Amino acid sequence: MTDLKQQKCVPCEGNVPAATDSEIQEYKSQLSDWNLIDIEGEKRLEKVYKFPDFKSAVTFTNAVGDEAEKQGHHPALLTEWGKVTVTWWTHAIRGLHKNDFIMAAKTDEIKQSL
Repeated sequence: MTDLKQQKCVPCEGNVPAATDSEIQEYKSQLSDWNLIDIEGEKRLEKVYKFPDFKSAVTFTNAVGDEAEKQGHHPALLTEWGKVTVTWWTHAIRGLHKNDFIMAAKTDEIKQSL
């Protein structure tokens, strides 16, 4: 299986099915410390990253935003002093798609590179 962070997102405009529970478990097993949450019936991936200050948190937020633009897949980002909460899900299908796991892996890679 190809490492998630090396894969690219595929266009998804609501015409693809959400990931199955078994796919979610398979993809999630390749991630570290991401939480599977449910918001109003939508499955989402969420992780909180810690930073020593606000400037570092903003730098990370901008780097995640840049990668999201490249991939055409965008998260919810909550930037606070010393932490950033990143939430991935596919709005068009109201749930999780492989793209979300790819971007979660890329988000972890960004954090490691800073």
